[in-house]
Amino acid sequence: MITVQNLSLRLGGRQILRDVSFTVRKGDFLAIVGPNGGGKSSLIKCLVGLIKPSGGNILRDTVDARDIGYVPQIKTLDRTFPARSIDLVVTAMRGSWPARISPRETNTSLDALQRVGADRLAFESLGSLSGGELQRVYLARAIIRKPSLLLLDEPEAGIDVFGTSDLYSLLDEYRAETDVAVVMVTHDWEVAFHHASSVLLLNGDQISFGSPNEALNETAIRNAFGHVGHKHGMLSGG
Repeated sequence: MITVQNLSLRLGGRQILRDVSFTVRKGDFLAIVGPNGGGKSSLIKCLVGLIKPSGGNILRDTVDARDIGYVPQIKTLDRTFPARSIDLVVTAMRGSWPARISPRETNTSLDALQRVGADRLAFESLGSLSGGELQRVYLARAIIRKPSLLLLDEPEAGIDVFGTSDLYSLLDEYRAETDVAVVMVTHDWEVAFHHASSVLLLNGDQISFGSPNEALNETAIRNAFGHVGHKHGMLSGG
């Protein structure tokens, strides 16, 4: 579905990414893991098309911009803006904020919100939502056009542990139903280990890529983070 070949990125005179290569196929769940400042979010933005790489190639099979769902890490939305959840979801269909929503758009939006357990929030103001509720609305916005590739930049940010568990259960169910390919940035090694089919460990350079067992080995973790953390010890039974 998408193949990255020797991708590099330089921004403001600083080398952000070097020689990154991986493949994501239909139905895959790739977790991108690494320390802060390691280039994870920049890589996602390259995949979305928000940043142009300095070198290398991003090859897509039949995926165009409308076939990609994206949930950004940083929400630039002004929470005081007088809009409802359904308005935000409809922007994915329109490309702009709607003045009025047609019955067809209402039904389509409600279906997407229901898929992520947020249909009760459809007519709530965005400013009244919790972090977890807002994340669900953004996820509904990302899936409303039934993308074949879903890109998520730290979707657990701002959500408590129970909300995070619900979020990954939703993603697992949605993948099983639609065979969508998911690429997700996360700091949580346990999430990567238990939910992802493959892991890219990144710290500017590509440290490792493969199955969770292969990519999250002790040597790779030390190379990326300088130490082996508590979570990895738990995962490996240590």
